[in-house]
Amino acid sequence: MGRTWVLLTLSVLLGGCGVAGTGTAASSAAESAAQQAAQARDAQDEVRRQIDAAYSQAAEQRRAAEQDGR
Repeated sequence: MGRTWVLLTLSVLLGGCGVAGTGTAASSAAESAAQQAAQARDAQDEVRRQIDAAYSQAAEQRRAAEQDGR
């Protein structure tokens, strides 16, 4: 019974001084960083798709120009 009171008192004291909220803040920060990393990967993939499309379009224009020149 005494052990229970000690644990209860300790958790109340730690909760009052903000230590309990530190874990929550760290978890939120990690989640935010993970979301930002996912968004960065998505943006990078989109840029790669745009570059690939531009290269394809340029190649098609070169082929068309070669056909017109013949």
